[in-house]
Amino acid sequence: MAETGTLYLVATPIGNMEDITLRALRILSEVDALACEDTRFTRRIFERYEMPSPRTIFSYHEHNERAAGKRILGLLEAGTSVAVCSDGGCPCISDPGYRIVAECRERGYPIDVLPGASAVSTALVASGLSPASYTFKGFPPRKSGARRRWLEAERDLPHTLVIFESPYRIGKLLADAFAVLGDRSAAVCLELTKKFEEIHRGYLSDLAAQFEGKRPKGEISVVIAGNNPKFARSGDDDAGDSV
Repeated sequence: MAETGTLYLVATPIGNMEDITLRALRILSEVDALACEDTRFTRRIFERYEMPSPRTIFSYHEHNERAAGKRILGLLEAGTSVAVCSDGGCPCISDPGYRIVAECRERGYPIDVLPGASAVSTALVASGLSPASYTFKGFPPRKSGARRRWLEAERDLPHTLVIFESPYRIGKLLADAFAVLGDRSAAVCLELTKKFEEIHRGYLSDLAAQFEGKRPKGEISVVIAGNNPKFARSGDDDAGDSV
């Protein structure tokens, strides 16, 4: 049986283009095929580091995941190694990748994961909240009722929560989190690793008021303390801070 290609899951910068590993650059310059969420974004990496582009580049995102996945499997079967990358961070983390990894596992194709930048870990560390135990929740439901039920599942648990949210709904998420979880310490992380990065720390009630009706630019990660009296507001406590 002919040797199959290797599937590479490549983490890419979440903002700052310097946050890419030497190994990632080497693999991206060596593979013959690249499946990426947005070909325009990924080409910037090749331009920034003056690398030749792979012979084959095509889109692999949530809207064509099944068809593009079949193409990836066909390339691997033919002996062509394929790198998969999203617009930022690691594939599979709130981005496509899980299905192709599962199918490659079933077929016995080799898989190599290249770690790197992550909005999850960056926001968690920047928040100043406990990283000892945390739950990454991804994006919440868009409607308030479903969003509150989604949050209620975490209400009594001690784990720190890491959530992604759209600029259009950040104020509503914070208001619902305050209503469901109580007045806990939290942080809203804007434009992580980028020039205009901002970290807003405080209690949920204050952050909800601060972002009510606002639409900040860029990507947003929210970190919320778990159910622990240490991180709940009491009396005249004031945890507000911005960086």
